[in-house]
Amino acid sequence: MSGPAAGTASAATTTDVVCLGESMVTFLPSQPGRLADVPSFGRGIGGAESNVACALAAAGHRAAWVGRVGADGFGEHLVETIAGYGVDTSAVRRDPDRPTGIYFRTATDRGTDTHEVAYYRAGSAASAMSPANVPYEELFAGRILHLSGITAALSADCLALLRELTAARPGRPLVSFDVNHRPHLWRGGDADASVLLELARRSDLVFVGEDEAEEAWGIVGAEAIRAALPEPSVVVVKRGSAGATVFASGLRPGPRSSNAGGAEFAVGGAESGPDTVTHVPALRVDVVAAVGAGDAFAAGFLSATLRGLPVRDRARHGHLMAAAVLTVPGDLTEPPARDHADRLAALDDDAWGRLRLGPGWTAADRAPEEVRTP
Repeated sequence: MSGPAAGTASAATTTDVVCLGESMVTFLPSQPGRLADVPSFGRGIGGAESNVACALAAAGHRAAWVGRVGADGFGEHLVETIAGYGVDTSAVRRDPDRPTGIYFRTATDRGTDTHEVAYYRAGSAASAMSPANVPYEELFAGRILHLSGITAALSADCLALLRELTAARPGRPLVSFDVNHRPHLWRGGDADASVLLELARRSDLVFVGEDEAEEAWGIVGAEAIRAALPEPSVVVVKRGSAGATVFASGLRPGPRSSNAGGAEFAVGGAESGPDTVTHVPALRVDVVAAVGAGDAFAAGFLSATLRGLPVRDRARHGHLMAAAVLTVPGDLTEPPARDHADRLAALDDDAWGRLRLGPGWTAADRAPEEVRTP
């Protein structure tokens, strides 16, 4: 199939979110230090889009991950592990000629100068994804299609695929796009900046960090970011410890889901009404490892969107899902039970501001007042 046909999405959709992207086997150090000095590594998985799918499935949604892996042991490990979270992996393709990508990283925060990552993904199976070889029926079968800028950087074919998937057409699901600017993946020049801006403007819901917008586009501040992205119905500007600012415009009814309480959400663009601007402070968190938080935030926000919650609560669920990951060593963890997260998200502003979450806070038997506070 050379491209998606108009109206591919079915009215009888049963999948909430379909995530497309590369997942890799990651080798995690047994101790802190330079890669040159680490004596051994443990095996895990890593991938922005599959992280989102795993978190959504763990939170009780029907999530699917679509990708491409090698016909090798690493590919089998990825598919089995992701499926173990409850994610539908039936549309994953095996490539007999290209390997599954892998990478090694140090134990330090990726935001520090001492953090090292060694990628072995050039020529990977995922980099061969293209408009000619992906299963469009599966990609368009969900209420939301979640993509990221990482995929666009993998190859010219991957970029062509993202342009196909973000093109406006009847029957397209709501397209969620996480900018995920990764300068080291791009092949020189400033093509990454223009490409990421183009794809973001073609999407319905955009996640972008204030820091990456400045790095990629030279744009400073949430208002300026929204001005550069006028088309999406929702733009979520992640501001680190300062929280998140959500710009939402004239939300109009969209597809319904049989397992999400009939909630409706926008599929249209910014021309449908003026913005409402909602700022939601971040939580104070005793961080164990600062990896995977952005993907978890997106999963929490999407989960609350599927449930039709107010914008403030969508961002709060994003913060809570991020806090769950920040208080464990890896990229993935069991999220808080839905009723537990709902109780915390419903707190008044003063109580929300007093929360401080540490390891173990997601235990289902802990009431809001038992969560650690200063």
